[in-house]
Amino acid sequence: MTAAKRIGLFGGTFNPVHLGHLRAAEEVRMAFGLLKVVFMVSAIPPHKDPGRIAGAEHRYTMTRMALDGNPYFEVSDFEMKKKGVSYSIDTVFWMKKHYPGELFFIVGLDAFREIATWHRYDELLALCHFVIMTRPGYHRFALEDVLPASITNRYTYDRRHDSFIHPSGNKIYHQSVTLMDISSTNIRELLHENRPIRYLVPRSVETYIEDHRLYRLDLKP
Repeated sequence: MTAAKRIGLFGGTFNPVHLGHLRAAEEVRMAFGLLKVVFMVSAIPPHKDPGRIAGAEHRYTMTRMALDGNPYFEVSDFEMKKKGVSYSIDTVFWMKKHYPGELFFIVGLDAFREIATWHRYDELLALCHFVIMTRPGYHRFALEDVLPASITNRYTYDRRHDSFIHPSGNKIYHQSVTLMDISSTNIRELLHENRPIRYLVPRSVETYIEDHRLYRLDLKP
């Protein structure tokens, strides 16, 4: 696959961003020949409790610092600037306008299993490719286990590329990525307990968290 005009969109709260995020994005970039991966920081995610999330400016800054030095990665503050709830379909429309070409929406399998709860998800599926990240050795998932029958009936299976094709021409791929037992939830728990997080996040992010006392029980972020 050539890198020309292939752009990845990797959205999330990044609360905080960690090495698992970075490694997964790099493996998807290489596998699909992406020219760039845009990390989209969710300002007000619709499926998260805002009281448990650090401020969007903090999360954006940490993500920008984590990506520093990688010419293939960049972070966007679009969802922060547009205000309101961060709906993926609005972000995809914006991405297609500002990053012309083929758009690959990168998402984990657990998140994709909830896609039927996403705002206007049926339209979203027709707008771009989806790359579903799974752990090594995980068998190809069945769309009928994830999407309503009214949606899965629209797809055909492409055996050559091991993908599902939407009538729009956009595809759903699955891609195994290196399993790194790191989660933002675990990192926050360690910080609550005043335990070290070294080698779980980039050093610059670790320093930023320390300097701003994020995720501590005695101070709100």
